[in-house]
Amino acid sequence: MNFSLGIERNTYTILGICERTGRLGVAIATHSLASGGYCPAVQSNVGVVSSQAFADPRLLPEAMMRLEGRKSADTCLNELGELDDYFDYRQIGIVDRDGNAAAHTGNQCRVWSGHYIVDGFVSMGNYLVSEDVVQAMAHTTQKHNDLDLEERLLLAIEAGRDVGGQNQPMTERSAALIVYEAESYALVDLRVDFHKDAVSELRRVYEAYKPYIPLYYDLRAKTPDKAPPQDEWIRLLTDKNQRN
Repeated sequence: MNFSLGIERNTYTILGICERTGRLGVAIATHSLASGGYCPAVQSNVGVVSSQAFADPRLLPEAMMRLEGRKSADTCLNELGELDDYFDYRQIGIVDRDGNAAAHTGNQCRVWSGHYIVDGFVSMGNYLVSEDVVQAMAHTTQKHNDLDLEERLLLAIEAGRDVGGQNQPMTERSAALIVYEAESYALVDLRVDFHKDAVSELRRVYEAYKPYIPLYYDLRAKTPDKAPPQDEWIRLLTDKNQRN
């Protein structure tokens, strides 16, 4: 298949699986816009993948189709390489439902580019200040393995930013956090675009959204007759926290 060059990106990303809950997810930050729409894909009980550097979104359904067929992350990555005439320009990370992880950094990705694989996670980036960025993200996921996956991913992206992030004078204008659990719809799917500090803004949006997750993810979908209005939901949570 003749895949063309996609959007050039200077990006750092962490994707992985929580062994405790089975949640799969990804967090990404970049100077290019709409990174949450172009680069990653997540499917519950299947896997998570991100295609970046010169991103081609057409690789995402190809990867998911193979992961759905129970092919391992390594096999899936190898087959994507056979499909894509411009594989040397891509950076791709994959984690499957069994926690197997695989990654590829093409030799046409702008330096510094590279990846690390650690215990069900892929930490990767291109056109970064140094490898410290991906190392910091990988270390953070392991340091905080008692936390929920969405928090681990967000902490990892913040750690990557704090050691330098993208190559200057680039700034992180776009960021996303996407996590799936057991359902076909996302537990968390948050995007920030065209912001001067997208990673910090993603944290702010996540903290605002977090109290609503049980209401949106479970109650409204599964037992709408028991789902209170949003204002009442927050009041109930506040009262509960005050009693505790």
